[in-house]
Amino acid sequence: MNVFITGASGFIGMAIAAELVQAGHHVTGLARSEQTVQRLNRIGADAHRGELKNLLSLTVGARAADAVIHCAYDHAFAHPQDTAMQEMQAIAALGKGLLDSTRPLLITSVAAMGSRAPGQLASEDFYDPSMQNPRKSTEIAAAQVADSGVNVSIIRLPQVHNEVKQGFVSALIQLAREKGVSAYVEEGNNQWAAAHVADVASLYRTVLEKALPGQRYHAVAEQGISLRNIAEDIGAGLGVPVVQLTREEASAHFGWLALFVTMDMRASAELTRQRTGWQPSHPGLLQDLERYFRLA
Repeated sequence: MNVFITGASGFIGMAIAAELVQAGHHVTGLARSEQTVQRLNRIGADAHRGELKNLLSLTVGARAADAVIHCAYDHAFAHPQDTAMQEMQAIAALGKGLLDSTRPLLITSVAAMGSRAPGQLASEDFYDPSMQNPRKSTEIAAAQVADSGVNVSIIRLPQVHNEVKQGFVSALIQLAREKGVSAYVEEGNNQWAAAHVADVASLYRTVLEKALPGQRYHAVAEQGISLRNIAEDIGAGLGVPVVQLTREEASAHFGWLALFVTMDMRASAELTRQRTGWQPSHPGLLQDLERYFRLA
């Protein structure tokens, strides 16, 4: 299968690209620089020059493919409306290249989109387009493209990690280095779901090969790790104090991360495992965090 991937040179996209190449698929990644072209070539993938803002490049790339995986996302949370508009336009452009076919489009979202209420496990079958989550634009655009007849599936991600990078946790580590303390908010009982990047890549390949339209999947290996546990492990790893903050103090300390460190983002993958047989097998988040500090 000839698979076109946006974000193929990123942390998650590169793992997916490598997984698909190893499984015998032909991968073409969106590339806006010669450096990205070289990175893709090193794992046996080809490159299609373009970028998210070049909508024609997305449509052309999708039109030439047997399947499309959309992983790219501009994490510029300081300008959420601009980011949301770019995401919706990119998904529409990819869908345009797949019209009048059954070729699958796999769109990346976040597991927190499946949460009915704080403290409840997010589930694959729940979707509320009015919820206050920066990634809701992704699923709104996905629904619009699906309504046009495109074969759309959504893969929702938790904190994705290995021993080098750990999603938002990497930003918490950097912040703790800068501030000299590792912090959590109130009791720190809110939790984040997680999965190893290799397990995530495996799920993308499984979903791609099954190509069941209209499904949502959760790439979740661990349903939730408390923010207090994460803060304590960061403090131990860096040798800095661990402090408890009030909600009022969180914004000044965490900046753009304040929204996320107070969110409960636990999630289930029960339906995903039933539908696909996916079984994650790689180390957990706290294990990889320990390995990160040991290797640092």
